[in-house]
Amino acid sequence: MLSRVADNLYWMSRYLERAEHTARLMGVGLTQTLDQDPESARPRWARLLAALHTVPPGDGTDAYAITEALTFDPSNHSAIVTCVALARENARQVREQISSEMWEQLNRLYLRVRASAAAKIWKAEPIEFFQAVKEGAHLFQGITDSTMSHGEGWFFIQVGRYLERAGATALLLDTHFRPYFVASPDAPLEFNDWVALLKCSTAFEAYCKVYTADVQPHTVAEFLLLDGESPRSVRFAADRIQRGLQAIAHTTGSRWAGRAERLAGRLRAAFDYGQVDEIMAEDMHAYLDNIRRQCGGIHSAIYQAYVSYSVESALAS
Repeated sequence: MLSRVADNLYWMSRYLERAEHTARLMGVGLTQTLDQDPESARPRWARLLAALHTVPPGDGTDAYAITEALTFDPSNHSAIVTCVALARENARQVREQISSEMWEQLNRLYLRVRASAAAKIWKAEPIEFFQAVKEGAHLFQGITDSTMSHGEGWFFIQVGRYLERAGATALLLDTHFRPYFVASPDAPLEFNDWVALLKCSTAFEAYCKVYTADVQPHTVAEFLLLDGESPRSVRFAADRIQRGLQAIAHTTGSRWAGRAERLAGRLRAAFDYGQVDEIMAEDMHAYLDNIRRQCGGIHSAIYQAYVSYSVESALAS
């Protein structure tokens, strides 16, 4: 596969996953505003904005300004309109590599987002708009799995999706558990905040099937980090990253593929014997930060092996 094609498929998947992640967090954030006062809104919006690498607009509590910044601000790399547009552009450049159904669904989502504006969705029902974005991304993922051959290109899409998800989930956990491992003026999170964290990961019902409705910080951390069956846990994502890179390496036979595969295996192996009590007792911030650094290392290794390699290395492999 050409490096350009691999790059486009990889980033198409990452950008769409990022758009879906932002829509999820915004939907939960706006739902929380229905029963919260301005005093409790400030730390909740601050956590959401930090989880999306976004500078707080205004005083950081204006729900409309936050919605506009995270949905329609083209200068914000986490804004939904930016991510969907970039996903579509990457798909357009490899139109012949994806199915017609994939292109039609992504184009439909792009046109839906482009036709909207903050004032327009605010007057109607903003939560429904974010739900439509999530469903559009989920539908694209389902169509991809159902209509695209599960070959090298499909595995690049999987690796991109789960690499983005692993880093985003680690950062989301980091922002919510920060009061536990740094001196913070914010009060510890309440029950509804932990429920919101699970809902931000579309994992509340799956969590309840394992731990019932007893929502505790350590069990939330255990589920979102170490559960091997939840598609939103970091461990699940690490497993899919490793599998995808193993399949790509087997297909290409590149001698540079080993580093990316080894780094993915190291990330995956760290979860096999992880204990949430030890993670929280030692330095959870460092643990989560290390996950994100490892994801960055895997990304760099993927580029070295499949995208930005030199002609000499390609001829030698």
